[in-house]
Amino acid sequence: MRRLTLLIVGVLAALPTYAWAQFAVVNQNEFDKGLSQAEIETAVLAAPAQLRDGATVIRWKPDFTYETLRKGTNRLVCFDSSKLPGQQPFSVECSSIANLDRITQNLRFEAEPDRAKRQAAIDAAEKNGTRAKPEYGSVWYALRGPDKERARAHKTVALPGATAASTGLPDNGQQGGAWLMDAGTSAAHMMIPGD
Repeated sequence: MRRLTLLIVGVLAALPTYAWAQFAVVNQNEFDKGLSQAEIETAVLAAPAQLRDGATVIRWKPDFTYETLRKGTNRLVCFDSSKLPGQQPFSVECSSIANLDRITQNLRFEAEPDRAKRQAAIDAAEKNGTRAKPEYGSVWYALRGPDKERARAHKTVALPGATAASTGLPDNGQQGGAWLMDAGTSAAHMMIPGD
């Protein structure tokens, strides 16, 4: 009987600790869920309103790998890169999920603070064929600035390898319409005035 009493007392004494631990886990999970939801809401700000709910949202790690916060239902992927090296204090971006290799490579290049070294690395990758190509015709949506309130929207359309001759677009913005930047490279893209 004495052993049974000691067992019951031991179990009753352990219950509050177990219950508290479970409560702490639930509260941590709710905190993480709220944090992730806030991150998702921020990351999709660059996306067109009609694509936001279906976008995949990722969180970048310091080593330029990522984790998925939300699996999407469309082909858009969005992320906040504000805390990564070489980025503006507020920086969110969305593009085709097919562009993740290019995006990863861009973030790695942009982490190099020396502009000449950064450009040399990009040029070398372009020359030796290791530069990841973006999906032709994919749109890149960005919202960047010193803070959310003063962020500027920017939109481009990827046209890797395109030239003025192949597209009919001018290679500068002097005419005031859409134009082709970085013609003939994997970075070729259509610039859209006002964006």
